[in-house]
This record gives sequence, structure tokens and C-alpha cells, in this order.
Amino acid sequence: VIIAFLMSCAVGLQAMNRVRCAIIAWIITGSAMAVTGEVHFVLIGFVFQLISQFAECSRAVMGEVVLGGGGLKLDPLSYTLFVAPTCLLVLLVGNAVTWDPAIPARLAHWWPYILPNALLAFVLNILVASIIKEISAVGFILAGVCKDIAIVLFSAVFFAETVTGQQCVGFMVALAGVFFWSYLKVSPDSAAAMVVARLLQMPPESKMPNENSALMPQISANKV
Repeated sequence: VIIAFLMSCAVGLQAMNRVRCAIIAWIITGSAMAVTGEVHFVLIGFVFQLISQFAECSRAVMGEVVLGGGGLKLDPLSYTLFVAPTCLLVLLVGNAVTWDPAIPARLAHWWPYILPNALLAFVLNILVASIIKEISAVGFILAGVCKDIAIVLFSAVFFAETVTGQQCVGFMVALAGVFFWSYLKVSPDSAAAMVVARLLQMPPESKMPNENSALMPQISANKV
């Protein structure tokens, strides 16, 4: 989350202030509690995941730029059309490095399963682009946090995976932070937003310029 937020601030998609930094720290604290309580922690897996998060956050931020953050303002289908060839090139390189002569025969055998999977992946890419366009890259990453928590809870309920009490508390803290972030986006003038702004000694967010504010005040045609 912090990676996506800092990248968005660097390219001008988000405005950094105390309230947003506090909420990001809130969510990270909950996520850190969940990671600390993991009884099967593997360092190399954590390193790989960190690298993948940098790549995922970069993709999300660049996607927001071209989808509606002052860039090309592409629609989700056009965005997917431009991204798909790059993904295909990377997959072809990986396929060439790990090539197995049995792949064509396996493709002929499993194509009834591979084809629906490919269609599902296409729909997923369209949905990802739509979410980034509508709620920003940071919002997309926060939605991913909720998705990860849902996957862990589903595994605990249906596959008897081990989930510690500390992890449960961390999940609740992170979800509460995501909810409050969304709440401030929807209702920046609410009583809770005012209280938090006063506690952090800053004006309410709605009174401050942000990434959606016009650089110059608009003048009506009647006054010209």
C-alpha cells in the first residue's frame, strides 16, 4: 500500500497529507501484525513477494496515468489491448527458457480447460483496468488487501489452514483502515473526518487542494 501511495504522490496522482499518511500507517500496522503471526514464514518467499509488489504497484500507477490521471485517458479495453502484447512477449520468453517438448501434446489434451481459463483472465484484466480507472491505483491496492484477507479466511474455514489470533486481529485492523480510507473519500466533510483532521492539526481535506482540484478557479460565461 505504501509503495503505491508514494508512487502515486511522486507522479501527482495523490496528494500527501497527515490524514492519508496516518491511514496508510494504520493499514500497514494491521498487515504487519498478520505477517508477524505467520507460523510458516519463509524469508525467500517474502523477498519474492516484495519484488512482485513493486512491479504490481508500478503497473497500477502507470495504468492510472494512462487510464485517466492526465495521460492518454484510455478506456479499459484499449488499455488491455496495449498491455496484452507486452505480457505475451514476457510469457514467450519464459516459455522458451522453460520449454518442454511435451507442451504441445499437453496443450492438445487440456485445451478445454485452458481456453475458459484464458477467457477468465481476459475478463479479469478488463475488471482490473476498470477498477483502476474508477477508484485509483491506491484504491485498487487496498481492494487487493481485502481480497488477500478473504482468501486467507476462506482457506482457514474450508481447508483448515492455521490462522493465529494475532493474524485475526491484524486482519480486522487492516480492514478497518481500508474502510476508513474509503469513508473519507466518500464523506470528507463528515464528523469523523473533522475529528481526525483536528487531532492531526490540519484543515479538513475537503477544504484543501487535492489531485482533483482545478489549478485556476473557473469563471462563468456570464462574468466574462
